[in-house]
Amino acid sequence: MKKDLKNLLNFTVPNDIDSFDLVKSEILLWNRYLDDSNIKTKNAINILNNCNSDLFPNVFKLLQILVTLPVTSCEAERSFSTLKRIKTYLRNSTSELRLNGLAALNIHYDIDVKSEEVIQRLSNLKRRLDFIL
Repeated sequence: MKKDLKNLLNFTVPNDIDSFDLVKSEILLWNRYLDDSNIKTKNAINILNNCNSDLFPNVFKLLQILVTLPVTSCEAERSFSTLKRIKTYLRNSTSELRLNGLAALNIHYDIDVKSEEVIQRLSNLKRRLDFIL
């Protein structure tokens, strides 16, 4: 663990993570906290949401780095190829905001989107634009 932790800290920005000994002791406290609190560690995002950034600032930063890393390289490549396909299909006929939304829908296809919830959110939006003169 010691060697892996040192290698990990070498890849971070120097101002982001404190000294090696402090991070090591903070990780040990974090592990004890997880054991005592019975938090379900199903995935990295769940762990990040349960991490108190005031009590464990370095662990929180390391978890933020962890959740931004793709699990495999094919996920990142799939994102780029999806964006290329969408851009080729739509060209300049759509706005940047819509393009980003379509790309996110295609990339995160595993997230279940309930049409009733979307309709409810859209019905709650204001229908008129406010013009300020």
